Amino acid sequence: MTMRTLDVAAIVLAAGRASRFSGGAEGRTKLVETVDGKPLVRLAAEAALGSGARPVVVVTGHARDAVMSALDGLDVSEAPNPRYAEGIASSVAAGVAALPAECAGALILLADMPRVDAALCGTLADVFLAMADVDAIVPVVDGRRGNPALLSRRLFADAMRLTGDEGARKLLAKPGLKVVEVEVAGSSAGLDIDTPEALAALRASKE
Repeated sequence: MTMRTLDVAAIVLAAGRASRFSGGAEGRTKLVETVDGKPLVRLAAEAALGSGARPVVVVTGHARDAVMSALDGLDVSEAPNPRYAEGIASSVAAGVAALPAECAGALILLADMPRVDAALCGTLADVFLAMADVDAIVPVVDGRRGNPALLSRRLFADAMRLTGDEGARKLLAKPGLKVVEVEVAGSSAGLDIDTPEALAALRASKE
């Protein structure tokens, strides 16, 4: 990858209850369910690390101990979000607040997207670093925006003002922003695991 240390950081959002998956039971989280032998949250963190992004900040909240145990040995930092029950916006804010001032931008990864890999993250970062005055870079699959999104520092303040379940998608819908779309092949940028059935289908597709 061409990025330099601290040019692009990464935030892994891993704080939510994921109630559609497990009902939000205390101490339980889908993010430690495995795909290809690794927990979902670890796959997300490894994708960020493998792209060269630094630092990689993991936002924790619900089932914090299980999430951090799944990341054992990885070069990540933790940003606890005591307000995680308020929605994803609070986790975005916690992650952004934990970034060093030197970051030009940050990848925002959802920890339940196991097919997002280092190559995809690195491609988005490389496009960002090669352009001037861009607000964000997003992958596009079959005409639809996916994840992760890469936000320029100029959007950090706006990101910290989001509320409830408003994430990067809501932020990037604002008029006047320079958002560069990168067409990607396959389903990696659009495949998330919201239900046990989705997880079972993904596992079955690899058998």
